[in-house]
Amino acid sequence: MNTVTTLHRPRRVERLVKGQPTSDGAGVKLTRVLTQDLQQRLDPFLMLDNFASDDPKDYGAGFPDHPHRGFETVTYMIDGRMRHRDSAGHEGLLQSGGVQWMTAGRGLVHSEMPEQEEGVMEGFQLWLNLSARDKMCPPWYRDIQSAEIPEFTTAEGVVGRVIAGHSHGVTGAMQREHTEPLYLDLHFPPGQTLFRQELAAGHNAFLYVYRGLLEVLDEDGRSTVVPLRSMALLGNDGDGVLLRSAATSPVPTRALLIAGKPLREPIAQYGPFVMNTRDQLVQAVEDFQGGRLA
Repeated sequence: MNTVTTLHRPRRVERLVKGQPTSDGAGVKLTRVLTQDLQQRLDPFLMLDNFASDDPKDYGAGFPDHPHRGFETVTYMIDGRMRHRDSAGHEGLLQSGGVQWMTAGRGLVHSEMPEQEEGVMEGFQLWLNLSARDKMCPPWYRDIQSAEIPEFTTAEGVVGRVIAGHSHGVTGAMQREHTEPLYLDLHFPPGQTLFRQELAAGHNAFLYVYRGLLEVLDEDGRSTVVPLRSMALLGNDGDGVLLRSAATSPVPTRALLIAGKPLREPIAQYGPFVMNTRDQLVQAVEDFQGGRLA
């Protein structure tokens, strides 16, 4: 099912952010897009990493055992294979086009290790905050295979994969009550093509371009070009976003569009623990050191 989306006041680009090269885990090279200084502005989202390499030296060591508490991780694999195991007894294989959605809740220890020795490994990990009432909930885990992710195609030929939320009459693979995340992977055909997406009032939203070039059009028809491997932080004034793939893009454009309802709660982070107060962080570290996570 596809519906026509009409926008009256498309949101403007408030700021462009270039992803920063870094490494994590046992030396996996990645681009960190959403950093800690943007957590309040992009509440309820805490972090977005993009990993992409065809060199096994960049990803082969993976992400050995490490703890989490107080938030959810959403890992979306564009290409490659990665094995998840955690101390709550969950195990799954994340494969091309699939999603791993994990609620750390009160805490667990997990690993994410590549199951390939060559070829491309490309994907994203998004950290989604939990409300104060849910931070100590039991850990939870779901593997979503590529075929389980609903898709739509607009009349203009844009394909949207709906990982979470609702778009163009399609309900995504996941829903979350308190943060109401929208997570779309948009594939534009070659040439200039328009895409419209309604956004709830007050929800924070951003774009990340991982193929080609994308333009954001405002209500006056002015465009802001979002370069490759850059994030566009969208202003909150408006009823949606109007996108156009750039005619000058060397390859068909692909981008993530992510939005959510802010929790408006204090954020206290120490590495892999995200709570509301410093005392809660101290307790999280003590619980981890004492072997009291799941």
